[in-house]
Amino acid sequence: MKVLIVDDEEMIRNVLREYIEFEGNEAYEAADGIQAVKMCRENDYDIILMDVMMPSLDGFSAVKEIRKFKDIPVIMLSARGEEYDKLFGFEVGADDYVTKPFSPKEVMARIAAVTKRHKAGAPASREVLKFEGLEIDMKGRNVYVDGEKLDLTPKEYELLFYLVKNNGIALSREKLLSDVWGFDFYGDDRTVDTHIKMLRGSLKEYRKFIVTLRGLGYKFEA
Repeated sequence: MKVLIVDDEEMIRNVLREYIEFEGNEAYEAADGIQAVKMCRENDYDIILMDVMMPSLDGFSAVKEIRKFKDIPVIMLSARGEEYDKLFGFEVGADDYVTKPFSPKEVMARIAAVTKRHKAGAPASREVLKFEGLEIDMKGRNVYVDGEKLDLTPKEYELLFYLVKNNGIALSREKLLSDVWGFDFYGDDRTVDTHIKMLRGSLKEYRKFIVTLRGLGYKFEA
């Protein structure tokens, strides 16, 4: 597995490189967002560890730029753990968000979880499902609201498809973390709630199909 480490702190890059290579993977480094974008244009990577606060081009902007030409899973690294920062990271296309200081072992566990989910790809179903003005092309990985194609983040697609495939079934936050994010222990209920909030905003009036189950989680009901 090829991992791109993007951080302006050499010490952090060295620590992550040591753990990544210890587990038999290849580690590549970039000291800022501009270098990371250039490297992604010229090479392919299995996952990116992207720091947020960097000179020249910050991590959020770098992810937005990379998403224009490649779909590489990204884990954001930041000393800022506010919900706003996490929400913005998910909005630009990040798959996970780790707050500094972090345990390298936790980062490796998250890398394994994110890459596993990414390799699973889009759902195998060939159906195009319609719920009033909400149309979901499972194979094509497209979602339409009243004929308008939505531009969802990778994780929003996965979450919506999972909810739809389990139409009418109550799903706990823990179940969603396990099956959509691919991990249990390292998850946080707020991760699910944040993505549900984003997804509902994108679905507009059809947000009504995502029902909150107080004290448990959510379900898609249509």
